[in-house]
Amino acid sequence: MTEAHQGGERGDDIHRIVEAILYLYTESRRVTKQAARHMGLTGPQVSALKVLEAVGDLSLSELSFRMSARNSTITGIVDRMERDGLVVRERSSSDRRVVMIRATEHGKEIARGVPLTSLELFAGALRALHVEDRSALRRILRDLAEHVRAEVEEHEREAPADGDAPP
Repeated sequence: MTEAHQGGERGDDIHRIVEAILYLYTESRRVTKQAARHMGLTGPQVSALKVLEAVGDLSLSELSFRMSARNSTITGIVDRMERDGLVVRERSSSDRRVVMIRATEHGKEIARGVPLTSLELFAGALRALHVEDRSALRRILRDLAEHVRAEVEEHEREAPADGDAPP
């Protein structure tokens, strides 16, 4: 087999993997947005409520980590959720510097009413895999995430700062 042919096969393989990742991402967002629309919320608000329902009170940093989003993004989401009575911010009893995010009774009620979220969709699909396949997938995704993180950081280092962008 020629090198060009092998490269083409690898390219097709990579293309199929990227398509699968995009499909999973798109479907999970569609399911979450559909549930959110039904509840009169945004997708990220539903995701935050479901994380809080599953885990309990979290600091902003912990919620950001679990939702794979920047603290500034989650701050805006939490601000709107607090305004709408879905969550409250409370100082941690163990460390007064830490502000915890807690779902209100109204927020918990909404979270319980969400029929299916992307988390539940993926969890069900993952349970169908063999234990060895889940273990391999976890390792592969961890490595993939690390490569993506490194590429993003490299790109951000090379990109001009907002104020330095050409007109």
